[in-house]
Amino acid sequence: MSESTNNLYLRFPVARRIEHLIMLLSFTTLGLTGLPQKYPESSIGAFVLGLLGGIENLRFIHHTAAIIMMFGTAYHILVMGYSVFVLRDQMSMLPSIQDAKDGLRALLYNIGFVKTYPQMGRYTFEEKMEYWAFLWGAVVMGATGFLMWNPITATQYLPGQFVPAAKAAHGGEAVLAVLAIIIWHMYGVHIKRFNKAMWTGTQTEEEMLHEHPLELADMKAGLADKRPDAATLRKRKMIYYPVAAIVTLGMLAGIFGFINGEKTALTTITPLTETQIYSPQTPKP
Repeated sequence: MSESTNNLYLRFPVARRIEHLIMLLSFTTLGLTGLPQKYPESSIGAFVLGLLGGIENLRFIHHTAAIIMMFGTAYHILVMGYSVFVLRDQMSMLPSIQDAKDGLRALLYNIGFVKTYPQMGRYTFEEKMEYWAFLWGAVVMGATGFLMWNPITATQYLPGQFVPAAKAAHGGEAVLAVLAIIIWHMYGVHIKRFNKAMWTGTQTEEEMLHEHPLELADMKAGLADKRPDAATLRKRKMIYYPVAAIVTLGMLAGIFGFINGEKTALTTITPLTETQIYSPQTPKP
């Protein structure tokens, strides 16, 4: 998965960078259009509502960003499937006991109890925590978003109380997600040490030595870039592509059902028209 050229090491191929860009744009849009709906009486919320032309426009943009994130999630599933099944890449984002040990040692290092920071591999424990937190948030936001987007369909199978509960959970998770990005992600990636790998795809040897020394050691030992031979790849692709096509159709059907599950009264009610009401004239006495 990694190669070095002129002291640069490939961290993220184009497919992963596309995923990041899709999620960056959709998440930012969701945050900017979602929080004003949760806090419409705040000065910032009122400003955004007025800037975008009212609640209907705000909801349309919010829903569009949600659809883009759904497609981004589907793309991520397909890319990960190819990486794991066809290329046989290690599932290095899975948490392990070592991550807990690294987290504890990092804490002890930060408060001065130990003198060395933990040595970590392709993904640090912080990156894994952020990844799985994002996935958990996506599941919560997707489930609660469906209940709010399709309340009539949802209440055919669930008690009506689930809809306001979903609204509360959706808003609370949104605040948590935005704060996590501002506090955790922004500090770890842009302030503590500006990491351009998700944009350029590469890191220098110095950066790798500082952040991913174990992966750097594997690269130099020739252990991090083993690929199957062409014949094996061809056989695996012949299996993966048909399965991926079926999975893709299933995900597209799910997204279509999510979006078009129902048409509520807001979109189907006949527009009101003014009608002259008969009013008999009563002569003045």
